[in-house]
Amino acid sequence: MSQSELQRLVEVMDRLRSPGGCSWDAEQTHESLIKYLLEESYEFIDAIETDDRAGMREELGDILLQVYFHSRIAQDHPTDPFSIEDVARAIADKLISRHPHVFENLKVSGTQEIIENWEAIKAREKGRTSAIDGIAMSQPALPLVSKIFYRAEKYGVELELAGYTTEEEANESAVGAALASVIGWAHANGIDPENALRAQARKMIAEILAKEQSGSR
Repeated sequence: MSQSELQRLVEVMDRLRSPGGCSWDAEQTHESLIKYLLEESYEFIDAIETDDRAGMREELGDILLQVYFHSRIAQDHPTDPFSIEDVARAIADKLISRHPHVFENLKVSGTQEIIENWEAIKAREKGRTSAIDGIAMSQPALPLVSKIFYRAEKYGVELELAGYTTEEEANESAVGAALASVIGWAHANGIDPENALRAQARKMIAEILAKEQSGSR
């Protein structure tokens, strides 16, 4: 029986991190690899948006490398080590737990109930009582605010949004309030603000390229 490529990757990473392997790989830490995880994730998004199938395969490999790299680093922790097997076991267990309609034959009415069940199970597992529990504060500001609106809605917390006009003085506080209001407006109408902003950015890039090609400014 041929060896699994995933197991082969485990062995490659172990070789790189072990004595006689690669000194650069051996020196890396969870902290030093953060920038690479972010870069590879954004590069995968670019590949999706340009429908680059070869690029998607390559960038997914780079993201997978980060998972295996961090897991191999974790094996060397002096008091709380874990391996890629532990990581895989935990996520498999989580998927089974969060999908009772699949693994426990729980009857659901549709996708919305599936999402509600997921959130309820997640809150119960993690002992969450606040709308902000578990929100990743290190994520970019726009998706962070969007997540806050989402959580507030799920937890029944009504957020007050300050109104604004374009004539108001532009300062950090006013701009922050205006952005939060726009994100709330998008959320209330079922529009993903990140996707909307990225789509607008693509339109702006296309406009700039068209003007450059035509020689107009």
